[in-house]
Amino acid sequence: MARRRTTTTRVTVDRERGVFMISVAAELAEMHPQTLRMYETRGLIEPKRSPKGTRLYSQSDVERLRRIQEMTNELGLNLAGVERVLVLEEQLERATRRLEALERRSREMREEMEAEVEKVRRSFKAELVPYRSSTDIVRAKDAPRPGAHRIRVERGSDGARPAGS
Repeated sequence: MARRRTTTTRVTVDRERGVFMISVAAELAEMHPQTLRMYETRGLIEPKRSPKGTRLYSQSDVERLRRIQEMTNELGLNLAGVERVLVLEEQLERATRRLEALERRSREMREEMEAEVEKVRRSFKAELVPYRSSTDIVRAKDAPRPGAHRIRVERGSDGARPAGS
């Protein structure tokens, strides 16, 4: 007897692609197909449509249906409450994405600013010198030249200082 060779093929489907007919989606979400139609009428779910108009539910739709089921059965929310929760969750998701984008941009700007400050600091380092024995910092071009702060004392022809000095 000849041995039969089998191959396994794995197919991945986009979570948003409508692949389940209403009966399959209802079974996966553990609810009646008529309930899915009602949720669609209320705007809680928007299945895709085939070219012939058949409802096609995605994996994301099934997960949303399970979430609705959880809110109504376990949390005791009515459909108006479910609608409000879903709207608030979507707003929270958008706000979270925006906050993450702003934090990313803030980090980038901070890094750019720190690099620029360091660049300026390095450019001034050559121009700054300590002044006298103090810790005051002055620009190099404004610092007195060595010996410029001394007072010149005139001496007589014999090398002695004049009287009173």
